[in-house]
Amino acid sequence: MKFESPKENVNEARDIILTVYEALKEKGYNPINQMIGYILSGDPTYITSHNNARSLIRKIERDELIEELLVFYLKNEEKNK
Repeated sequence: MKFESPKENVNEARDIILTVYEALKEKGYNPINQMIGYILSGDPTYITSHNNARSLIRKIERDELIEELLVFYLKNEEKNK
């Protein structure tokens, strides 16, 4: 089975990740730990409602979040070779 994600959501996913990260930071949370908790569990209470972050992150599927993070990481690894 081959998995293909819709490409139109790539910029939206990136924007949401960055917005949620900033909202978590502003509220004094460890953004990485909170976002990992959300991705692994699906529990939206890991994400603050500050700046509408909780609603934003629920707009995209967790697998899309993982894909965006993996693509970003691998592209940066290629640049550093």
